[in-house]
Order: sequence, then C-alpha cells, then structure tokens
Amino acid sequence: MATDQLRINNEIRAHELRVIGADGKNMGVLTLAAALAAASVARLDLIEISSSTIPPIAKIMDYGKFEYERSKKEKVAKAKVKVSETKEVQIKVGTGDHDMELKAKKVAEWLAEGHRVRAELFLKGRYKGMSEEFLKERLERFLLRIPYAYKIAEPIARSPKGFAGVIERDLVAQAKREKVQSKNEI
Repeated sequence: MATDQLRINNEIRAHELRVIGADGKNMGVLTLAAALAAASVARLDLIEISSSTIPPIAKIMDYGKFEYERSKKEKVAKAKVKVSETKEVQIKVGTGDHDMELKAKKVAEWLAEGHRVRAELFLKGRYKGMSEEFLKERLERFLLRIPYAYKIAEPIARSPKGFAGVIERDLVAQAKREKVQSKNEI
C-alpha cells in the first residue's frame, strides 16, 4: 500500500473495521469509535492496513514501528529483484563465420546472466533491396549458432536499420540441454 493511501487514526473513513489488537489477536469487527478508543487505551495508533476488504482491516500498533517494518520489507524485496537489460548484437550480411561464432558466444553469456538480447541484421546500401526471405534466413542462421537455449520474445521483423528479433533465455530447455551434455560426457 502506498504511503499516500495509508490512513491512521482520525483519517480512517470506514464506519466499521476488523481490528487486530496490539498483541496480534483478532478483536473482531468494531465501530470506528470503539477501535479508536481501544487504540488510545493502549497508547498506540490505529492503522488501516487493508482498505479494499469489507470491512477494512485495521491494526493497533505504533505507527513509527509499522513504517520501519514496511521499509525493511521493501528493501528486502528490492534486493531480490534482478535488473534485466536488453542487450544488442548486430551482424551484417557479409559478417564472417568466425565473427558470428564470437558474437554468438557473447549472446550466450548475456542469456546466461538473464538478459534479453536483440539480434539485428544491419542493412545498408544495396543490401536493403535483397529478398526478405534471404535476409531473415541469414539472421535465423546466426540465432542457430547460439550455444544457449533461448525462446523468441519478439519474432524477426523489419526494423529501421534492417531486420531484428528479440530472444530471452529458456531455463527449462537449458536444463534439459545440460542434462543431455552431462550424459554424453560420461
């Protein structure tokens, strides 16, 4: 719940609330006045935890402690989130086999790190007039060289600079691939 939506004490609008006491026990459904009285007796705040339920849920506790716990949970959740970027690799119609192999290995590293990869076939000059089937097939041949299991996030389509497609890692297929490789090594 965002801070601007959080209501405490006299800011609460609901007439009835399901109240959780300071000890964590359910006090049942109380009127707003009764809940505020219970909070003032305990010398704590009445905090509306969930406004979307009927009746809304409120908890009797210290507001500062509530904010501290909430910020701690947000920090832990933020630390678990891994940022994923979309990396780009660019090939041309005349790119040699060795260069394609090197670029395919780099793409495999990015996929292993969890990034999405945008593979682009860059066209300039007279290459723009070549048949679309040939150009798409050239980009598909490059994608087949990638030594890491992937799935297509965005199919190959015309882009401003040529043709491009986006791929992302496929953990299930990669696990199967590694299992087969380990059996073949034994």
